[in-house]
Amino acid sequence: MKKIIYTQEDLKKFSPEKELSSPGEFPFTRGVYPEMYTKRLWTMRQYAGYGSVEESNKRYKYLLSQGQTGLSIAFDLPTQMGYDSDHPLAQGEVGKTGVAIDSLEDMELLFEGIPLEEVSVSMTINSTAPIILAMYIVIAEKRSIPLSHLRGTVQNDVLKEYIARGTYIFSPRGALKLAIDIIEYCTKELPKWNPISISGYHIREAGSTLVQEVAFTFANAITYVEETILRGLSVDQFAPRLSFFFNSHNQFFEEIAKFRAARRLWAKIMKYRFKAQNLNSCKLRFHTQTAGSTLTSHQPMNNVIRVTLQALASILGGTQSLHTNSKDEALALPTEESVKLALRTQQIIAYETGIPEVVDPLGGSYYIESLTTKIEEEVVSYLKEIEALGGAISAIESGYFHRKIQQSAYEYQKKIETKEKIIVGVNKFREKEQEKIEILKIPQKTITTQLERLGKLKQKRNNQKVRKKLRQLEIESKTDVNLMPSIIEAVKEYATVGEIVEVLKKGIGKYEGRKEI
Repeated sequence: MKKIIYTQEDLKKFSPEKELSSPGEFPFTRGVYPEMYTKRLWTMRQYAGYGSVEESNKRYKYLLSQGQTGLSIAFDLPTQMGYDSDHPLAQGEVGKTGVAIDSLEDMELLFEGIPLEEVSVSMTINSTAPIILAMYIVIAEKRSIPLSHLRGTVQNDVLKEYIARGTYIFSPRGALKLAIDIIEYCTKELPKWNPISISGYHIREAGSTLVQEVAFTFANAITYVEETILRGLSVDQFAPRLSFFFNSHNQFFEEIAKFRAARRLWAKIMKYRFKAQNLNSCKLRFHTQTAGSTLTSHQPMNNVIRVTLQALASILGGTQSLHTNSKDEALALPTEESVKLALRTQQIIAYETGIPEVVDPLGGSYYIESLTTKIEEEVVSYLKEIEALGGAISAIESGYFHRKIQQSAYEYQKKIETKEKIIVGVNKFREKEQEKIEILKIPQKTITTQLERLGKLKQKRNNQKVRKKLRQLEIESKTDVNLMPSIIEAVKEYATVGEIVEVLKKGIGKYEGRKEI
């Protein structure tokens, strides 16, 4: 039960020396770097991509010209699900929730004129992550850019797809194997690249509580760490490049405390459970996105205020990079104007408020420290429960995560309907006239162009070489060998996402659904 005032009495068991320390020092409660934003601001990384590769390329260049400091690529649903744009199941979805990528040719056009050696690139892709990353690698090789110069992140968090998001293709254990292939490959070949972004964002969007968001994310993270160690890598070889992705919701102080608790707990997990010797292995580095599920189609201008407060919470919580949602995203993909306003939101916080001038300004607050400790304890309780089930994979297969999230989502919606929870413009302060704003529409010509390009590609490429590379990949996918090199070879010959996925299904298996118990 939340109190209305917090005092020193609420921190009786709290040890500042053990639980706080200084910023940049274990357990990193106050931040992973000593000077945080006083030395370098968070990366302003707006998530973007829609329609054709040409349109998306234009949007990226626009965002960079407006002061964005990193790219974040959104892919359409067929690309995420492993279907080429000409597949019957892709009909009506091509270019709608992100950019359509069928082959290396599309990726080449997507990044045309963008200096990969200078720009950090994040790619929100999971089940088809090995293929998309392979395309990015081949582009760099074609431009004679050393792989050691590439900076960025591939999400590659397939486990959360079975929990919350749904863009799964392969069996959980087969998909996990591919995820570890990426971690192993990047550790050896792309030292500045984050090979995975372990995501709580989508778990929260599906309806979890903030405690569940952290707990379920960490359960997945523990599985990735364990499996990578079993692959033969030491924890300190790969752990410094692990990254995380969290949601910033409306409960302002709770969100700040959540980030601090997560940072502290992850440090303890890495040091005491996995015996990490390198302090960088213990640092929880994370990207934050404001909460899409809180955006409303009613009075969409209100979303600007919601996003501002959510962004502020993530910054006070110590995020390393941030995406601020646009006001119109409850209606459609954002317009160029609304994307610019979302970016300006970050820039105003960064340059006009003085907030970045102090590290962890809320550290030591009776309320914040009490909340931080409470959240950490509740996350630990969930982790013990998941451990007793046999870990994240077993919890996925048994439907445990789904049941917990569904219950939390139901309780939250019930509070809205009974007005225990007020949503301005939705269940209170409503207006009769619906505000009309301009929304982005994807023209049919975009889809037609994509299909025509794919058709021409399949005719002009060397199909004999494509078949040979796909056959080799199919053979290897039935073994324990790392598949990244073979996927890269197939990509070089312009094998499509859909063709590579079909081959992988034969080797590592397709997901047939969870067994409820």
